[in-house]
Formats: sequence, structure tokens, C-alpha cells
Amino acid sequence: MAIKSFKPTTPGRRGMSVTDYSVLSKVEPEKSLLEPMKKHAGRNNQGRITVRQHGGGNRRKYRVIDFRRNKFDVPATVETIEYDPNRTAFIALVKYEDGEKRYILAPAGLKVGDTIVSGERTDVLPGNAMLLENIPVGTVIHNVELNPGRGGQLIRSAGNMGQLMSKEGGKALIRLPSGELRYVSLKCMATIGQVSNEDSANVKIGKAGRSRHMGKRPQVRGVVMNPVDHPHGGGEGKSPIGHPGPLTPWGKPTLGYKTRKKNSRTDKNILRRATKK
Repeated sequence: MAIKSFKPTTPGRRGMSVTDYSVLSKVEPEKSLLEPMKKHAGRNNQGRITVRQHGGGNRRKYRVIDFRRNKFDVPATVETIEYDPNRTAFIALVKYEDGEKRYILAPAGLKVGDTIVSGERTDVLPGNAMLLENIPVGTVIHNVELNPGRGGQLIRSAGNMGQLMSKEGGKALIRLPSGELRYVSLKCMATIGQVSNEDSANVKIGKAGRSRHMGKRPQVRGVVMNPVDHPHGGGEGKSPIGHPGPLTPWGKPTLGYKTRKKNSRTDKNILRRATKK
């Protein structure tokens, strides 16, 4: 997937780039697989802001994605490759032999007209889904389940891929994009291949307006606030953060402070923590 840049006709255009969407199908989304999305602007059911810097943004409709891939041994033909405003990866509309249509995460290299299938054991081809116990060691995978039948929860964003490292004792060892090594049950499903839109991470927003289109509002630094508004605020001129270090607006440590609880129930499945980039 290519990145499209522009001539610097305006200050915003100068540092701006977009994904080249020329490979996508020029069609409207499948109406039967659309659901309405309500905006909350970071507010909870009491109307209080619980997530700051959210609000505005373009209207979206949710595309119902089949993360479970539980229609076994029924071949499906890829009808379109589409943009999804709710995720960084592209999605593919597939039509099964019995006429049912579903959206799936599009893996890299999947094209319109290709045939995919999911089952307990299938061919090792991009877009096919099967049980981890039947996937060869070393295979690149995505959309991995954490619990059998729950649907894929790991490795779903653009350009990401995991690798099946080994299989032993009823569990598969998977290397996640973060570098973490994690055990998952061999009865879990996974999809073959890398997630599409690999160059998503290289896109430069370029101007504030594009962030507003995505529902992101401006963020004010704590050091320029008053002491009443933020622990970093106040002082004459520019002031360092000082002791005890970076804090949230509510006085909790941040920027590197670990909040994960010790002896979490999932700790036993993590062989090695994520590596530092």
C-alpha cells in the first residue's frame, strides 16, 4: 500500500500525506451490515467527561465485522475491499456459497475475486482461518482469539502480524507485534497473513483539521495551565515539571508509571513482556 503526498500549496499540505485508496473498490458499503453509531464525546451516562479531548468528528456507521469466522468449510468469494472509518485496517466483503455476506478484516495481498474459507483445517493462504493446532509453526497470523469461540481480539490493527512460535501442552506460543510472547489455547482460531494497509503508521496528519474530522479535540499541556487546573501548572516563566515527576491532572503518576496489577489472571499466559521500542 502506497502513501500519497502533495505539493506544498498550503502550510497544511506541506507536511500532509494520505493512504493511496486507489486499490479499494469504489462502492457503497453493504447496507445489511451497517449499524448506527452514537457519539458520546467522552461522556458517561451521567453526562460527565470521563475521557478528555474527545468530541465532534465526522458521522460514521459501524460495519459489522465477523471476528469469529465460524462459518466452517463454506467457501466465500471476495466481492470488495473497502475502507472502514472505525479502524485502521481495510475490510473485505465476502459472499458465501449459500448467499450470506459478511465483512472480515482484509489481510495484505487479498484481492477481489479470491476465495477464502474457514474451518478446523484449511490451506495456509492469506484470509483463511483455522484452529491454531492445525497452523504450521512459523506461520504469520492475525485476528487471534484469546478464548475459543469468542472471536479474534489480538493483532487486528493495520499492518500488524503475529507469528506462531511453538505448540506444546495444549497451548500455542505466539509472538505479538509488541514483542510480547503469549500462550493461547490451541483450540482458538486465527487468520493467516498480515493485516492490510501496512503503511497506515507512516501517514502524516499534517493539519489540525484532520484530527478534528476524527473526533480529536485540542490537547493543552499541563505546564501552561494554572496550579488550580494541573499539578504542572504555575510558576514564573517556563517551569520544569519537578518532583515527584510527571502527573495526571488528578495527581496520579504518568509517562511510564506502571498501572498493571500484579498477579493478574492472564499473567500465567505471558512468557515475556512487550519489548521496548
